[in-house]
Amino acid sequence: MLDTTHLAETLRGDDQPGFALYERFADRAVGQAMLDEVVAIARDAAAGRDVLPAFVMKESQAGFQGRLPEDFVSKIFKLHRRGPFRSFLADPRIVQILVDAIGPDVDCFLSQFIFKNAGAWGQPWHQDSYYFHFEPARPIAGLWLAITEATLENGCLHILPGSQTEPVRNHVPDSRPGSLYGYVEIVGHDMSGSQPCLLSPGDLLVFDSHLMHRSTDNASDGHRAAMVWHFGRPDTIDRGIDAGDGRWVKNPINDWMPVVRDSQPVSER
Repeated sequence: MLDTTHLAETLRGDDQPGFALYERFADRAVGQAMLDEVVAIARDAAAGRDVLPAFVMKESQAGFQGRLPEDFVSKIFKLHRRGPFRSFLADPRIVQILVDAIGPDVDCFLSQFIFKNAGAWGQPWHQDSYYFHFEPARPIAGLWLAITEATLENGCLHILPGSQTEPVRNHVPDSRPGSLYGYVEIVGHDMSGSQPCLLSPGDLLVFDSHLMHRSTDNASDGHRAAMVWHFGRPDTIDRGIDAGDGRWVKNPINDWMPVVRDSQPVSER
């Protein structure tokens, strides 16, 4: 029986870690099906075939090396309406997590598969809510499924427990030439209490959108793959992206999809 007792408090409460880890949550076959799907998307995109609504983001580091199309991909967005990614959200245990973390009605608004191929840079310290211009701003929860093993060498996630109680801090642009579009970082904050998330394939990390986290560079010769979904309440107002001229425009990678209604998966209603 999955223990999600007091999950909302664990994610957002004072003196709480801001995350929960469910080890061996999914079978390896589940992650493999997701990996097979994104590899097919990456190859179709490279061949000029239509992969919409998926959005493929390639690595932007100068001289990035690879042999196959997927070797050059950093992330693929907008997957949560597709096959294995949508099916995963209908799992009764996922529904239980979402209901206990957010409430009886939940939408998925963002999804991304992270390839983290050999040599890929990590993402600096940030809070996901920096990217989410929502009213109300919370609750927002993320689900991070390890597709492959996550180690110190291949650039695992690092988190700062308890930082979910802090407001969204100032973020500055990632100063590395060739860093991915949209990468920003928190500077001048004490991160000495951080801890690495050493995950096995199938482990599931649930975390609050204010939790500070980063990933490090992949110094191994393999990839460190993960699938991430973000969830909020269906009455959330998504303001989009600040266009810089007084206008707000739709965020092209956000896609609000009903997942849970009245504590039941939408696909089973």
